[in-house]
Amino acid sequence: MLTTAITATSLAQTQQPLTPELLWQLGRVSGASITPDERDLIYGVTYYNLENNKGEKNLFRIPISGGIAEQLTTGEGNEQVVHMDKSNGAVVYLCNGQLWQLKPGNTEARQLTDEKEALENVRISPDGKHILFTRSVPLKKMHSTDRHADLPQSNAYVYDALNYRHWDSWADGKFSHVFYATFEDGKIGVPIDIMADEPYDTPQQPFGGNEDAIWGPDGKSILYVSKKKFGTAYAQSTNTDIYKYELATGNTVNLTEGMMGYDRSPSYTSDGQRLAWLSMAEDGYEADKNDVVVFDRHTARRYNLTKDWDGTVDSYLWSQDGRTIWFTAAVKGTVQLFEITLPADLGSVAASNIRQISQGQHDIASIAGQAGDQLVVSLTDMNHAAEFYRFDLNTQQLAKITAVNDNSYAGIAKSKVEARVTKATDGKDLLSWIIYPPNFDPNKKYPTLLYCQGGPQGALSQFYSFRWNFQLIAAQGYIVVAPNRRGMPGYGVDWNEQISGDWGGQAIQDYLSAIDDMAKEPYVDTARLGAVGASYGGYSVFMLAGLHKKRFKTFVAHDGLFDMRSWYGTTEELFFANKDLGGPYWDGKNEQTYTDFNPITYIDRWDTPIFIVQGGKDYRVGIEQGLEAFQGAQLRGIKSRLLYLPDENHWVLGAQNAIVWQREFFKWLNETL
Repeated sequence: MLTTAITATSLAQTQQPLTPELLWQLGRVSGASITPDERDLIYGVTYYNLENNKGEKNLFRIPISGGIAEQLTTGEGNEQVVHMDKSNGAVVYLCNGQLWQLKPGNTEARQLTDEKEALENVRISPDGKHILFTRSVPLKKMHSTDRHADLPQSNAYVYDALNYRHWDSWADGKFSHVFYATFEDGKIGVPIDIMADEPYDTPQQPFGGNEDAIWGPDGKSILYVSKKKFGTAYAQSTNTDIYKYELATGNTVNLTEGMMGYDRSPSYTSDGQRLAWLSMAEDGYEADKNDVVVFDRHTARRYNLTKDWDGTVDSYLWSQDGRTIWFTAAVKGTVQLFEITLPADLGSVAASNIRQISQGQHDIASIAGQAGDQLVVSLTDMNHAAEFYRFDLNTQQLAKITAVNDNSYAGIAKSKVEARVTKATDGKDLLSWIIYPPNFDPNKKYPTLLYCQGGPQGALSQFYSFRWNFQLIAAQGYIVVAPNRRGMPGYGVDWNEQISGDWGGQAIQDYLSAIDDMAKEPYVDTARLGAVGASYGGYSVFMLAGLHKKRFKTFVAHDGLFDMRSWYGTTEELFFANKDLGGPYWDGKNEQTYTDFNPITYIDRWDTPIFIVQGGKDYRVGIEQGLEAFQGAQLRGIKSRLLYLPDENHWVLGAQNAIVWQREFFKWLNETL
């Protein structure tokens, strides 16, 4: 026992607090695929080289039962598994826009394709005879060199409608289309564009991937997701549909006609008799309840399997026998696994057919697949980046498969993370995650940060961010208070919907309730409280700066909304603004949104240091928001600082830019808190 105690003490002494540099040395696992024999897992790991300012992803193989990982690829690029041959175990993967094949026992991969244009979102048909992929097609003349061939040195854009820019890119007249072709021994035949001359995208922009285009079970059809609207109509709608294209006839049918919200992620049962997808009901509401819908070929009917369940689905997976659907969903500050058991009559599925099957203070972020009575899932918590686990469907126990970062974490001090429940101003329970510094001592006093989550409907669960990393913030000596305020999934549909039209109302009161409750603890230094956040969290910080009544000593707002009028006039996805704000500022019924719930209204009350971060390519929350806020603070004589990232969008993706962000973030806190 004495030896154990000495060893534990020695380990604690050798552990060091997490730093930005250590955080960016961690491997990032992704993209798991189960081999056809269900014995192994093939997955990607990305490591970032700060000197080169870029990441490098390679493929690894590991037994699902546990064991030593084998590195499969070493070449430069970001490999992604496309197909695994059942007959010989060969792995086909996409790298730098071309297909490569690696056979068991070989250390060198063979390049299969040498296409002039890079392949994207590749899928090989069930019989291996065809291939589908996506690529950009020029359809509209928006750039000056396309409109005025005699002016090749010009650089201008001309637009006749909205959606002239999206996320971080200006519209250039090109659209991503689905193609298919014959595929034999790595040779691709003449590609056929199944979307013809349509000015629409698949995958959906800006975040769609290969889940937006799949093969039918017999390889004779292709299903793809598209929002077939253009210009101003596109900017105001979320109505994506699932289309079925028949290879033999070239005919296309809309499978979700009349379903007005997002319809996405189509997936067949192994026998092809049932098709499932994720569906939202309301057009223009991007955070609507997400349901699992199934079309049964026998009855030729659609069934909403989760309509009576009080939650929203993140992702799902069919069981191999087609009798069960597993899905992930937020619940009380975590993301867990759920199971739907399917009776013969899908019309009889009710909430009682749905049950939560995982428990714990973690996020099950995705389901990679099924291997017998095991599910392979990705799991995170606030002290650990994602690793792959197996979930035993019989015992409902989790067991770790990969250990990409175990050696790194052995030398990094961990934070205690606990749930705290506060009574909100309307009497409802409000859960907050409290993250304590390593080696927390309740007899000391600590500066404390209120973390304001973005979204505004994003879940504040046990995620592991490489920017807003709670373990990193706590490691610098701060207590973090992260409330699951109104608008977040995991507490029922009504709780989630309360944020829309009420941005500056109950949600802001929830933040104040959480920090006021935590401030009662003797170890919280009430003279050193700060509020930080991004996006809607940045909006929340701007609002709190005018309403906090001396609670906070410092603020940090990243890509926050400062003036709701100018934001409505420059943001791109207007469906979001129309739903969450109620509509345009010239409509009198929305007056409260643009006055009482508008941060700029309260700038005359600003009296506290504020650090403002703004991305130059953020077209969701345009650059004018950060500049207006900074200029206002400066002209009022308030200590303030602007971090401008000209090459970043709503996030910070560059490795060195991310280190700059974190260094400046903590430098500001050191100066002001």
